[in-house]
Amino acid sequence: MTTLQDPVEPDTANSQLRAARYITDGLDPKNVIIAVSLLTGLAQPHPLTGLAWALEAIMFAALIPITYIKYGIKSGKWADRHVGNRQRRLLLIPVIMASVGAGVGGMLWLDAPRQMLALVIAMLATLAVLLPITAFWKISVHTSVAAGSLAILAGAYGPLVWLAAPLVAVIAWSRVALRAHTVAQTVAGGCVGAIVAGLSFFVVGM
Repeated sequence: MTTLQDPVEPDTANSQLRAARYITDGLDPKNVIIAVSLLTGLAQPHPLTGLAWALEAIMFAALIPITYIKYGIKSGKWADRHVGNRQRRLLLIPVIMASVGAGVGGMLWLDAPRQMLALVIAMLATLAVLLPITAFWKISVHTSVAAGSLAILAGAYGPLVWLAAPLVAVIAWSRVALRAHTVAQTVAGGCVGAIVAGLSFFVVGM
């Protein structure tokens, strides 16, 4: 029998919140984008060349955006790197789209391998769908990027990649546990990411 002074429930809750924070931070969009870019590069016929293009993708889709996010934190535009305020995301997403768009332009100009170009176009297409939704609803970017990455990797490596789909559910749990999103917002994010990124990668890269 437990009492109001029993520390078990608060400790359990705190442990869950810590776990959720580790998952949210460790599998945030930047880290997932870095991973999917490197893995897609390794899947190319010439892996070293693919990795070189992966670095270009990482620069425009992850490093430049996170640099801008850190600038926004320092200047007081948003509180943390996850930019929890929906209205603030409306200011951030177009900047990220511009950066990713520049990456697409560079790949077109330098004649990047088709799948590497498809990778970055898939990222841009996903952002283009997330932006208008974010105008009225806080759809999850975390689950969108995670599910979209799995769809891209399934295109590059084969359908067995979808066995990693529980990772998306774990990320969704972390966002809900931290009260950053509702279940519906995480599910919608995952669906948008998988469908838009998957179709974009297939159309451009296959």
